Amino acid sequence: MQESTERQGNRLRLETSPYLLQHAHNPVDWYPWTDEVFDAAKQADKPIFLSIGYSACHWCHVMERESFEDEEMSSLLNQTFYCVKVDREERPDVDKIYMTACQVMTGRGGWPLTVFLTPDKRPFFAGTYFPKHGMYGRPGLLEIARRTKELWEKDRGELDSIADKLLANMRDMDSSFDQILGVHPSADPASLLTQGARSLKARFDSEHGGFSSAPKFPTPHQLLFLLRCWRRTGDTEALEQVETTLRAMRLGGIWDHLGFGFHRYATDPNWLPPPLAHMLLPQPPLPCAQ
Repeated sequence: MQESTERQGNRLRLETSPYLLQHAHNPVDWYPWTDEVFDAAKQADKPIFLSIGYSACHWCHVMERESFEDEEMSSLLNQTFYCVKVDREERPDVDKIYMTACQVMTGRGGWPLTVFLTPDKRPFFAGTYFPKHGMYGRPGLLEIARRTKELWEKDRGELDSIADKLLANMRDMDSSFDQILGVHPSADPASLLTQGARSLKARFDSEHGGFSSAPKFPTPHQLLFLLRCWRRTGDTEALEQVETTLRAMRLGGIWDHLGFGFHRYATDPNWLPPPLAHMLLPQPPLPCAQ
């Protein structure tokens, strides 16, 4: 299977995402995020190895070079897991769920996002960049994959327990992950609008604006959602949070004061130090929020 994957490309060769196409000829037998892969994992009783990134991500390319193009690593991944690759710019909904899992488990996040799941999409281990072998104070992906294989075969109950506790903590933060797991709320649209606004407002940084700690990303979809909520319900708090966030972004270092437009993200809670990289994706919707 591995030789065939290298020669012909894996399932990602049929995708349109530039990021997924970058991995189309890895020896890892990647699947895109589809029902097919989770059904196959359930039938084979294998865990899921989920990798989320985007095409301009430096450490995504480093991890690909060190691990996903490596024969030993890819062979272990193919034998032990169903491997799923997601472009966070194509599926921000999936990225949000598992970034939350990573932040709950480790207190931080970033990309590449590396998550181990049960076949029913419950996460039980998450992190960001892992070298093939342990270094930089990080465990190695090879060791993590081997340990996961051992626990999956000999102590499944421990992994199920971790997944259940993690999901309970995630639910306390944000119930939207239920949509990814196939649990759909029965509430009416107006109620869902109120619930969504309540969830965003609970995460609001009242001092600096935005809806997360560092790193802080422009999130025009969240700002537009709160503006829609304000227009429909007269919720002035939603409008104030949008204005506070946009003002902080405009005055901060994330705004390119010379070339205009916004940098990809800010590396601190104050919207100050940017990574000096522009991305097209957030630019068009941001003027709509202003």
